[in-house]
Amino acid sequence: MVSAPAGFGKTTLVAEWFAEDDGTAWLSLDQRDDDPVAFWTYVVASLDAAAPELSSNAASLLQAHGAPLDTVVATIINDLETAAQDLVLVLDDYHLIESTDIHESVAFLLEHLPPQIRLVIATRADPPLPLASLRASGDLLEVRAADLRFTPDEAGSYLADAMDLALTAGDVEVLDSRTEGWIAALQLAALSMQSRDDPASFVAEFAGDDRFILDYLADEVLEHQTPETRDFLLATSILPRLSGPLCAAVADRGDAKAVLEHLERSNLFLVALDDRRTWYRYHHLFGDVLRARLIDDHPDLVPELHRRASTWYAANSEPYEAITQALAGGHSVLAAELIEEASAAMQRARQENQLRSWLETLPPAVFDDRPVLADTLAGARMATGDPTGVEALLDLAEARIGPDQDPVIIDHEAYRQLPAMISVHRAGLALLDGDPDATVIHANRVLDLAGDRDPLQRGAASALLGLAYWSRGELDVAQARYTEAVQRFEGGGYLPDAMGVSLALADIQLARGRLRDAQRTFEHALALTEAHPGLRGAADMHVGLSEVLIERNEIGEATRHLETSADLGESAGLPQHPYRWRVTTARLLRARGDTERALSLIDDALPLYATDFSPPVRPVEALRARVQLARGDLDAAEDWVRRRGLAVGDALTYVHEFEYITLARVLIARGAASYDTASTDQAEALLGRLLDAAEDGGRTGSTIEILILLAAMHDARNDLPAAMAALSEALRRAEPEGHIRLFLHAGPAITGILATIVGTQGAASYAATVLAAAEHAGGSEPTARPNVALVEQLSDREVDVLRLLRSDLSGPDIARELHVSLNTLRTHTKHIYTKLGATNRREAVTRAAELGL
Repeated sequence: MVSAPAGFGKTTLVAEWFAEDDGTAWLSLDQRDDDPVAFWTYVVASLDAAAPELSSNAASLLQAHGAPLDTVVATIINDLETAAQDLVLVLDDYHLIESTDIHESVAFLLEHLPPQIRLVIATRADPPLPLASLRASGDLLEVRAADLRFTPDEAGSYLADAMDLALTAGDVEVLDSRTEGWIAALQLAALSMQSRDDPASFVAEFAGDDRFILDYLADEVLEHQTPETRDFLLATSILPRLSGPLCAAVADRGDAKAVLEHLERSNLFLVALDDRRTWYRYHHLFGDVLRARLIDDHPDLVPELHRRASTWYAANSEPYEAITQALAGGHSVLAAELIEEASAAMQRARQENQLRSWLETLPPAVFDDRPVLADTLAGARMATGDPTGVEALLDLAEARIGPDQDPVIIDHEAYRQLPAMISVHRAGLALLDGDPDATVIHANRVLDLAGDRDPLQRGAASALLGLAYWSRGELDVAQARYTEAVQRFEGGGYLPDAMGVSLALADIQLARGRLRDAQRTFEHALALTEAHPGLRGAADMHVGLSEVLIERNEIGEATRHLETSADLGESAGLPQHPYRWRVTTARLLRARGDTERALSLIDDALPLYATDFSPPVRPVEALRARVQLARGDLDAAEDWVRRRGLAVGDALTYVHEFEYITLARVLIARGAASYDTASTDQAEALLGRLLDAAEDGGRTGSTIEILILLAAMHDARNDLPAAMAALSEALRRAEPEGHIRLFLHAGPAITGILATIVGTQGAASYAATVLAAAEHAGGSEPTARPNVALVEQLSDREVDVLRLLRSDLSGPDIARELHVSLNTLRTHTKHIYTKLGATNRREAVTRAAELGL
């Protein structure tokens, strides 16, 4: 890491280090690279220049929009591991990177950097990377300002040899002292003195703080350029990057490419960004001074320069830069036109955050005669979870539709679709307001307005109808509407939307008890992510498949899918993934009998719980109460009931069905704990009402659970015939889809009833299958993990690895400690997890302690 303030020669130093090294990948960064996709795209391109074809896999991923960072960086690491030669990756001007996602991904790269790869970072400020641990392990070489400052001798050599100045030793000492060895100031001073007959007088007058010195010297340098060169420098200072054609358009100079080459030869603070000398940038300090001078000397010219830049970028298919320049120049109308032109592609790519940022920069009056733009802002706010001002924007857009109106239209196709899109957004607003009936009215209007060639509008309408019917508990209709939405989004190429809707569709199928349908939905969506690298949602689909498998009691396969989801990382998931992964992993732990860690994971999920537009039908707080009951903590579960204000006589709605079934569980537990028949009676009455509602709504999953609870309650009253009848009906409904786990969560009483049923139905019955699963699980949920023996003994080397897994060392640190490769360490770790029945490092350490290892 070469870390020092601006102008200390960091880039020059690093460039000299590797000037003769063919295996150097160099990336010069600027503010536009503060985007994960742009950053890693340029990293891959730099690596490819140094070692062609090395990063082809990562390049393919990045070409698919929205590739998860974890996947991209892991692919880069895998590609680098195949490098046959030593490689150096240089990240210059890294201080311009502020994105947390980029810092975290670079840290991940550092942690897994193959041994033949070196990373060099040149920066003005220490980056938020794990520098302390790198220092401690001896893996960090630091070069700082104190190392880079010119000594008097070095300053003398530079001024005499490089800049051809005849200065006395005293003059050199004064300059070195007043610049404190700062090479940028020395260079500016030398340029000023080259045109003076009496350099000594310049040195004598040279004084002031850094900023003053820089401004003064820049004025001196500019003053000695020809008027044409000075005008070129000022005009092009608004550009983050420079090329001949771009500068020609902005500075109105046909010889711009030749001017750039002259500036580079003259050492006028121009930095080449590629070997072909196609793109340049100004030294950051010099660029700052040029812009300040431009604003002071030619304030009226600044908007025109930005307009020219915007026009050039737009003509060269670079909409992001075109819009940025238009906004920077205060050209609201031009920016509005460019944004409207780009918005359809950005919406398809789910870039609503960027759209909203741009649109909210525009003056409100711009939207008055631009209905498409007003609706676009409304949609961007809805998509980012903020309905503020959306109603007014929709009213404004709607008022500008009709033959008597004369709106400004850039995207005529979007204007044609506008009535349908306005209704889509009104349907969404109604849903957020808790009015599913109004949602249905607006969504049906969309279907009346949208044509067959409008898959986005028709798909959105179907999804909103699905949400409305889901909220009302009409799951059969909701499933049909969501199925239509998936087909329309997928057929129209709106794959990110298809993924989100698939997740909701599978949730409805699970609520209906349709495990096979849900599995097919998850698998189909997963296949989409495999066919379209970079499409988000694979992590969610693995979690969903795990949920299906847990209910079928296929714990091993469920574990594999959750591990795969964890490996993909949260960046490969949809917005709900962080809480869904934790909740499903908690279900898995509960199935293993580890209710303590299940409860801990649910606590982690609580602050992450967000359902987006979906109804909150399985709140995490209610799941927490169920795990507390499984642990025998009735008091904690009753506290939840009091906080929620739930009562047996409440009016029942589907959205709260899961909570009221949980209430029934609490009442049953209270009756059993205190022999309170009143609580049992209340539970029976509540379960009866819940059963009627679930059956009327076709919610088989809830129906099975309620019947199982009724069976347990009848058994507690010694009414075996009623218990057998209820449980037999539950088994009949559960068998086609393979439900098992619901029976195992009902307590030990169910095992006895199952045994009785098996005695009458025989060993080939589904009751026998469930009974075997219950007996294998001990007939009930243990409150602590059983102390099982090892399946296979650990080898001596695996014990060494396990011992270090208890420490704070990272994986690469452990590999170095044991003098093995990272891949070898991973193999040992995988064997340890398998033998201990663990899924992660913390679990392996805990189980090893329980086994006395």
